[in-house]
Amino acid sequence: MKTNVLGYPRIGEKRELKKANEAFWAGEITQEELFAVAEKIRVHNWTLQKEAGIDLIPSNDFSFYDQVLDFSFSVNAIPERFAPVSGLTELEQYFAIARGYQKNGIDVTASEMTKWFDTNYHYIVPEFTKNQSFSLKTNKPLAEYLLAKKHGFETKPVLLGIITYLLLGKEKETGFHRLELAERLLPVYIQIIESLVAAGAKTIQIDEPYLVLDLPEKAAEAYQKVYGEIRAKFPNTEFILTTYFGALDNNTSLAVSLPFDVLHIDLVRATAQLDNVLKALPKEKKLSLGVVDGRNIWKNNYEHSLSVIQKAQEAIGNERLLIATSSSLLHTPCNLENENNEKVLTPEIKQWLAFAKQKVKELSHLKAIAIGHDLSAEVKAAFEENKKAAENRKTSPLIHDTKVKERVKGITDNDSKRNSEFATRQKVQEEALKLPLFPTTTIGSFPQTQEVRSWRANFKKGTLTEADYDKLLEKEIEESIRWQEQTGIDVLVHGEFERNDMVEYFGELLNGYTFSKFGWVQSYGSRCVKPPIIFGDVSRPEPMTVRWSKFAQSLTKLPVKGMLTGPVTILQWSFVRDDQPRWETCYQIALAIRDEVVDLEKAGIKVIQIDEPAIREGLPLRRNEWKNYFDWAIKAFRISASGVEDQTQIHTHMCYSEFNDMIEAIADMDADVITIECSRSQMELLDVFADFKYPNEIGPGVYDIHSPRVPSEEEIYHLMKKAIAVVPFRNLWVNPDCGLKTRHWEETKLALEAMVKTAQKLREEYKK
Repeated sequence: MKTNVLGYPRIGEKRELKKANEAFWAGEITQEELFAVAEKIRVHNWTLQKEAGIDLIPSNDFSFYDQVLDFSFSVNAIPERFAPVSGLTELEQYFAIARGYQKNGIDVTASEMTKWFDTNYHYIVPEFTKNQSFSLKTNKPLAEYLLAKKHGFETKPVLLGIITYLLLGKEKETGFHRLELAERLLPVYIQIIESLVAAGAKTIQIDEPYLVLDLPEKAAEAYQKVYGEIRAKFPNTEFILTTYFGALDNNTSLAVSLPFDVLHIDLVRATAQLDNVLKALPKEKKLSLGVVDGRNIWKNNYEHSLSVIQKAQEAIGNERLLIATSSSLLHTPCNLENENNEKVLTPEIKQWLAFAKQKVKELSHLKAIAIGHDLSAEVKAAFEENKKAAENRKTSPLIHDTKVKERVKGITDNDSKRNSEFATRQKVQEEALKLPLFPTTTIGSFPQTQEVRSWRANFKKGTLTEADYDKLLEKEIEESIRWQEQTGIDVLVHGEFERNDMVEYFGELLNGYTFSKFGWVQSYGSRCVKPPIIFGDVSRPEPMTVRWSKFAQSLTKLPVKGMLTGPVTILQWSFVRDDQPRWETCYQIALAIRDEVVDLEKAGIKVIQIDEPAIREGLPLRRNEWKNYFDWAIKAFRISASGVEDQTQIHTHMCYSEFNDMIEAIADMDADVITIECSRSQMELLDVFADFKYPNEIGPGVYDIHSPRVPSEEEIYHLMKKAIAVVPFRNLWVNPDCGLKTRHWEETKLALEAMVKTAQKLREEYKK
């Protein structure tokens, strides 16, 4: 029996990679200094896994930005539009594909991003053409394997599987299917494997998580052909086929038939699949049991995991078993040992948790207990401590609130319905708000400068009084309101300068939540988030945003949006308790947000935005499970939004989502206005709204805020004309594609000024 880690967080325990990346982008450190930080992180990760007794330690699980982009770059699948940056260094080219580039007369837009399966991690979407060619541009897997070897570590290189890679991409022209490119990509893939085998790699992990989805036509055939050829080429190399985030289900026969030595399955998200896999697994193959959760922060329940392991032991024996993380630990924070502030995370709750380093140790404990020979005192003590923590979590009075549970039970259908249909509400809102054609707004946040962040840090440290902190925030809000008025924006925002993160901020104000100090996980590139932890029943003890929204509205006659995060997104972007159904927790959050919406309306706020960027992300990977999810997720949003009168305009915002397969559900949300990300896809996402004849108002994002480049008026005008071609112009808003928190003021002002001028130009063109 071996222990197997699928991947480890790459940001560093104190976000060292984020800081180094951003310093490199700003020209503050050299490429060599950035590489030194990256090497230090990798050596640290390999060291702690080796010291924990892990048998199969991954390499090539590190990335400067994104592992899918890494693969595209390695095999030279670089879109032709990035040719202008070909004269830059390889690292600069790599970052230009991810972030765009606007220097020295070169202006290229960033690649499209979307969610990695049903996580909050974003990957760079590969772009394919019919005559796509592949070649080995950089051999990153080999470089990382050799780096590990240099430092004394024998590792298991991790490769993204060919079929999953192609299926995660997009065809950028018609007349072919991206799976047809598998035969062209295969020789380059084999070249990479050849180099690894020649360097001494004995085991190679190939990630094919697409096997837990509904496969498109001819995918099974492509899987068999590609991996048949790889096996024939490398008969003596041990290959691990890795699946995660769900069950193989109807793909079980295909997965076990592929010529891999080891099959890995996720038994956290899909415990029930074990029986079917054990029955189907050929006698010569091994099985990797994903029993330690790679997606959440709860301590492993050893007794439960051991019962799963024992079932597999009885079926196929210890020699054919690996004990593993369910997926890469990329989605978990690095190290619980750093959480030493009991005011932030109490000892009682902390004893229920495990971050990546602790999860690695859990694997070693489970292996030792499962084998059962001469258990050390350390392992015996760990087992007893684990049982005590599990029992404490079941019985702790911190978790349960009878009033909250009763309120959820009392929810009726009327709680999820507005007073009138949208057509009626639209007329009432036109009269109440008196907005022009093509109204302009932003998504909510404005740049959080180092100065603003320092105020919040000093306030939390106690070196800045609450009164002084409030005065600083008031001044910042007033300046942003005045600038928006001067620029000509129609529906203003207060800028969210008091907020750290759009979910963490609300978690800090809700009962049933707790927090970590260093519980960062990567969302995309250098963007890290620190998800709050839902450990118990959720309720709102008092208003959360009314004070700042009311203050901002008092400064202007123009409408100022109340800014809230929706219940599904708060759920999705938190570490969620696993002792009750997710829908129940979501309804608890929805009722808390509903109370806030009603209080904002009472305070005179006429426009309220309830952001739901994670609606698509929460969608189950299998289509046959969608209806159940939509039933409770859409209802949760409507519960949060339906306590107001017709004249109060409800907005929602979604970003980096494919809407084609869920447009009816979006319409069922019944938001008066939806703002979406459209710029990176060049308005392609709007086609589905047009085909569906989406009845409500839409704000297609006209520029990409995740890139530092500033769009021109001509560019924004071109995108809006594309939008007007498919959506009635009277239903269109003009806005960026996401919040502006991570941007700098200089680029933000230039971009928004161009946006407003474009809207004014369109008003002249389309006025009565």
